Amino acid sequence: TLGALTARHLITQHGARDLLLVSRQGPDAPGAARLGEELTRLGARIHIAACDTADRDQLAAVLDGIPADHPLTAVVHTAGTLDDALLTDLTPRRLDTVLRPKVDALTHLHTLTRDLDLAAFVVFSSATGVLGTPGQANYAAANTYADALAQQRHAAGLPATSLAWGLWETTSALTAGMTTAQQQRTRHSGVIPLTDAGGMRLLDTALTTPHPHLVPLELDLAALRNNTDPHTLPPLLRGLVRGHHRPTAHASARPDAAPSLAQELAALDPAQRHRRLTELVRAEAAAVLGHPTPDAVGPDDPLFEIGFDSLTAVELRNRLNAATGLQLAAAMLFDYPTPSMAAEHLQEQLALDATNAPVAAREAAEDDDQNTER
Repeated sequence: TLGALTARHLITQHGARDLLLVSRQGPDAPGAARLGEELTRLGARIHIAACDTADRDQLAAVLDGIPADHPLTAVVHTAGTLDDALLTDLTPRRLDTVLRPKVDALTHLHTLTRDLDLAAFVVFSSATGVLGTPGQANYAAANTYADALAQQRHAAGLPATSLAWGLWETTSALTAGMTTAQQQRTRHSGVIPLTDAGGMRLLDTALTTPHPHLVPLELDLAALRNNTDPHTLPPLLRGLVRGHHRPTAHASARPDAAPSLAQELAALDPAQRHRRLTELVRAEAAAVLGHPTPDAVGPDDPLFEIGFDSLTAVELRNRLNAATGLQLAAAMLFDYPTPSMAAEHLQEQLALDATNAPVAAREAAEDDDQNTER
């Protein structure tokens, strides 16, 4: 985990000799005893405590138990958890699951230690709070709070460094649930997972700067420019690819491509239109999953069996909306779960849209005439 990695680094590179490791399960956590033995062999005195840091009383009791001859001199908070969901599916429980280990725990750490003479108060935040990630509004909010708390402490003259990390190569509680498709998609989008050594070098660099909020994020600019539609990038990153984007097989997802697609489909017979729309769905599905070509997604592949979930389904829906000019339902892929079935639905909706367009245009013209008469 990142906590264990950081503990090793503090001992071997910063000479830390007394470490208090705190987690909900404490010494009963899987691997805790082995980690304690390893860190002890490195020359440190290790104390492992069970504590829900989101509970102020529990945290206060642990801090009060620190011996006076070895006072607390630094805080490093690495905890975090995920419970991804669409905004409409964010329940109070899902919010609480993600906010407690960040918002509540950091608030208590701040208030209980602000009168101590700390050399450092380091928070492991996430770039999600800076860049935004579909389906992670609760996680983004929790990390944005962490970043803001660091800035508030800094303004008050207190030590504070919030590091909004990108993706790590090390498997952690946050990355263990990522599917192979999600990992491929992340790499294809231009985000390079940080190695342990690289991440710790960035930590050391961050601790030498006066800035309370930094984003240690490694990017493959070539991948960003070649494989990403700038319209889908967070605004903060668009400047990195502006003017450099090379059209790809997925370029039809841009909103300005919709008219040309409609013209192309109008020249085809029904069977050809279905094939063309199936190709579109396959290309966009492959792009969402991070595959370089549409060949990775077959026309009859059940999308939810090859890496899609409710979040990526909405992302694909959004890309198809942009490519076709339609307003497709968020649950479309649940009803039409293969590229071929989705293409058939697109064909029906485009035909319906074409039928309704003259009526809408006529009504708009009548409204204009009435306004002119007035």
